[in-house]
Amino acid sequence: MNVKTGTNGTNGNSTRNTRDVIVVGAGPTGLLLAGDLAAAGIPVTLVERRPHKISNLSRAFVLHARSLEQLDARGLAGELEGKGRKLDRLRLFSRLTLRLDTLPSRFNHLLVLPQYEVEKVLERRAVEAGVRFRYDTEVTGVDQDVDGVTVHVRGPEGESEALAAAYAVGTDGHRSAVRRAIGLPFPGKSVIRSVVLADVRLDEKPEELLTANAVGDAFAFIAPFGDGYYRVICWHRDRDVPDSEPVDLDEVRENTRLALGRDYGMRDARWMSRFHSDERQAPAYRVGRVFLAGDAAHVHTPAGGQGMNTGLQDAANLGWKLAAVLGGHAGAALLDTYQAERHPVGKAVLRSSGGIVRLAMAKYPWTLAFRYALTTVLNHVGPVRARMVGQVTGIGYTYPAPRGSHRLVGTRVPDVALRSGGRLYESLRGGRFVLITPRDATPHAYDTGVRKDRLAVESWASDRRTTVLVRPDGYVAWAAEGADGDVDRVEAALTAALGTAS
Repeated sequence: MNVKTGTNGTNGNSTRNTRDVIVVGAGPTGLLLAGDLAAAGIPVTLVERRPHKISNLSRAFVLHARSLEQLDARGLAGELEGKGRKLDRLRLFSRLTLRLDTLPSRFNHLLVLPQYEVEKVLERRAVEAGVRFRYDTEVTGVDQDVDGVTVHVRGPEGESEALAAAYAVGTDGHRSAVRRAIGLPFPGKSVIRSVVLADVRLDEKPEELLTANAVGDAFAFIAPFGDGYYRVICWHRDRDVPDSEPVDLDEVRENTRLALGRDYGMRDARWMSRFHSDERQAPAYRVGRVFLAGDAAHVHTPAGGQGMNTGLQDAANLGWKLAAVLGGHAGAALLDTYQAERHPVGKAVLRSSGGIVRLAMAKYPWTLAFRYALTTVLNHVGPVRARMVGQVTGIGYTYPAPRGSHRLVGTRVPDVALRSGGRLYESLRGGRFVLITPRDATPHAYDTGVRKDRLAVESWASDRRTTVLVRPDGYVAWAAEGADGDVDRVEAALTAALGTAS
């Protein structure tokens, strides 16, 4: 067996490159993260077990507002919106429809778009940024010490290799080889067994872009690929069989008719399978120099379409922090905030998606009565409904702030207009921080020296008096009232977040 050790597996030099990052898993989470790091000048190797082929057998079909905002900060949202179809409301079951057109976001809708279309755009960006791809390569082990991490892999010809880096990130799904290699458990349970999935043609076009409903014993969901095929996901309470049990189209038709009242003339299935839906979360998203993100860190039911979106936001949170540490602009303690900020969000997504699917599966009189009462509250009590919409779309989450911080610290900043005529999320492009000052503030040269390419200084287009420093992921790093004339105070905040200017 051929064993090679090197900074990227191409030579026998065992000295670690202290700025390399290895990302394992080329789904949306891994592609976004790898692209962010490479765009920041960090050498990245992306390892993927599958051959180089983006599958059209998508798991996810929805991009929510917060993910679209993150993609907008990378100049990608417009292209993706051109490929998908917008939906301004989300029906979870017959009595509950969440309106999205009132969202406080530029993207006051969800975008119906198969996952593979998202992957194509993110892969192209990663390639252009210089990410090194290693397809058809399987992770067999991970070693680490205080100086770095070594990822052991097996290549397409069965050859073994050791890839060395400063950090590694497992974005390799719910069966994560990285998670197993670092010894992290994945506690949780199966919530729904024997869910059936089929990609079919329909003789009758559904009236709605996304069609979903649940009755006591069954639910069904239909979404379009855009190529004439539709994804159907359905379940029947009495059909509890192993995942290995074959699926036939008659079963899909029967389940769909029960849940939706008709089967829309399903035919020509190009793929059918059976799976179970788990709720699981790793107790830690970091062990030493190894991180987890996306489905490697958390899995949950598909209710609400939150899976891919949560992973993309994990990547957006971790990427700029790794780049700052490896670029010498921040101490390693910054990486601890990834666990503190993203683990609670993952836990909340498990609760919200699990709650939706349990309500959908309600059968007994008392559970149906509870669902009726809850949907009545959600339909008529604005603040409760807004909170649920914020959770499903991702815009409602905030991150913990240090004691004594301004009330805005840790909150998401919407895409506000700037005095320059631009938008905040345009200014965030390139992984930059953005300092927003009152529009009549005396300009100061804060964006000079070593931070010049990492900071944009802008002013509010409105009369707002708050000075705000926005992180690359669109959350507030620091804020103060009436600080526009206090140069030292602003400079101290910039130094804490970005390092010195000289």
